[in-house]
Amino acid sequence: MSHKTDVVIIGAGPVGLFAIFELGLLNLNTHVIDNLDKIGGQCAELYPEKPIYDIPSRSRVNGQELADELMLQAKPFNPVFHLNQQADSIIKLDDYWRVKTSSNETILAKCIVIAAGAGSFVPRKPPLENIKEYENKSIFYSVRNKSIFKNKNILITGGGDSALDWTIDLASIANVTLMHRRREFRAAPDSVSKILDLEKSNKIKFVIGQVSQLKGSNGMLEKVEYKFEEKFSSLEIDYLLPFFGLKMELGPISEWGLNLNENLIKVDTEKFETSVPSIFAIGDINSYPGKLKLILSGFHEAALMAQKCFSYCYPDKKNVFRYTTSSKELHKKLGV
Repeated sequence: MSHKTDVVIIGAGPVGLFAIFELGLLNLNTHVIDNLDKIGGQCAELYPEKPIYDIPSRSRVNGQELADELMLQAKPFNPVFHLNQQADSIIKLDDYWRVKTSSNETILAKCIVIAAGAGSFVPRKPPLENIKEYENKSIFYSVRNKSIFKNKNILITGGGDSALDWTIDLASIANVTLMHRRREFRAAPDSVSKILDLEKSNKIKFVIGQVSQLKGSNGMLEKVEYKFEEKFSSLEIDYLLPFFGLKMELGPISEWGLNLNENLIKVDTEKFETSVPSIFAIGDINSYPGKLKLILSGFHEAALMAQKCFSYCYPDKKNVFRYTTSSKELHKKLGV
């Protein structure tokens, strides 16, 4: 699928969401790419309930509340989100960048804004020799379409909240086996209780062990071998869902020819542009003298970045600065 817009934002965390607003004030349209399956970035994924105390005008706000309110602020500008995927490659075509995602979507944009925090959240993969052969065919690290698992033999591996939550959810439509290296779990007590009840009533199976080998053909699994205390056994399965948490990586961005320093992107402090014209970096992923890794710093960077993006998107127009309090056009758009 192909799209065309003014600006592509990589990262749907707080700074990326505020960038939608700042760009929207200048009538710049945005598409947003994020590796997670939801909006909010680190705030929503790592500490949704953790209080944040240094957001101006808010004496206290938790991570999820902040993400929700920033999304509400950005909504009038109709951003388009591409979740559960990452920006894999970029190519310059005349005045546009062609951004291709891991889901084979293509976006043409005049500017690219990298607001990826400390990098992309990527799944921790089990160290299995031929795992790539089965990925996105019979091995999935997230669930997008539950219907494909109906009446199938599913193996879920892991002992955290995601593994237990999906075991509980899919138990009603599939033959689910949960595998973990021990019987203790790192999940909410209520989820653990539900798992024990499902096992007791034979609605799921629980196996102690670790997957050691994958067997199948043409990307479709037929069985896995697993190991426990030096003993090997096997399970016939159709799908494997490994849930071992997420890790942070800079990912394909590291190959885009940007000026990097210890996995951070160097920018100027006038417009937060990288060493490549029309590519910007804001938030925790950038580096410059005096940088403070604060959300409010990212907000400031987003505001200045947007001014320069306007000149790339509308080179023949003059950007007349207006305060939001006096912009009738903005008031109309916001329904004020």
